[in-house]
Amino acid sequence: QVRLVESGGGLVQAGGSLTLSCAASGNIYNLNSMGWYRQAPGKQLELVATITSGGRTNYADSVKGRFTISRDNAWTILTLQMNSLKPEDTADYYCNANFPQYDNWGQGTQVTVSS
Repeated sequence: QVRLVESGGGLVQAGGSLTLSCAASGNIYNLNSMGWYRQAPGKQLELVATITSGGRTNYADSVKGRFTISRDNAWTILTLQMNSLKPEDTADYYCNANFPQYDNWGQGTQVTVSS
């Protein structure tokens, strides 16, 4: 299992940028992928972006062209670069590490985009 700690959330105006980071520590053996998910007030958790162990990325349609997911070679830092932020991006953002039989989650970081 891995311990995930997110950072980088905050308040930003619409059109601005934020970079979220997820520090991962622990055993990453057999890791399938890592990713970012978000949950807006009153809504369900949704996928934002994922990156597989092979480096393939996947994005929600709502963030394509605006967000970029990346990681370091050792899988110790997962980053989400968020540009052209919109008020609808306001949510709690969670880092995820997916293994064959379980998921690890971070505690979340709040992003608020003002109009």
